[in-house]
Amino acid sequence: MKNFILIFLMVLFGQQTVNAQKTLKVWVVRHAEKLTDDPKDKDPDLSSEGKARAEALKEYLGGQKLDSIFSTAYKRTKLTGYPLADKIGISIKTYNPAQQNALAKQLMENAKGKKILIIGHSNTVQEIIEAFGAKKPVKELTDDDYDYIFMVTIKGDKAEVKVDRFGVSHHSKE
Repeated sequence: MKNFILIFLMVLFGQQTVNAQKTLKVWVVRHAEKLTDDPKDKDPDLSSEGKARAEALKEYLGGQKLDSIFSTAYKRTKLTGYPLADKIGISIKTYNPAQQNALAKQLMENAKGKKILIIGHSNTVQEIIEAFGAKKPVKELTDDDYDYIFMVTIKGDKAEVKVDRFGVSHHSKE
């Protein structure tokens, strides 16, 4: 019986160690280019450039076998993720951008070993990255920056961010 209890405890603690070592990978992007012809429209669709960028995102991340895609409730963020979601056969989950710290905490606690995409806005993307414990990767994300993609890797209590670009190059060259 003592041996059984000892083995059980070793397996239990070993499992917790394995879970603690699993890596969470989170890609964070800003929504693609939106229509700007009606300044009163607070929830515009994507422009033709934005639709092309959403397709480029699908190609960029299509081989990653993502577990989840999170988007704000705006059309432009959802439309940015739909081509990829359709390709891999998952639904887009909505999150509140005012609660991005809670989202990051939930994912760090419950999504170890998963691959996640989060689609946000120019004024929230870097805050999402910081909510995961990584440093702000670029000086600023402007209204003209659409081609950045940030990969945040979280393992244990360490978070690292890598910066890349996808689709047609856009204005900022930082």
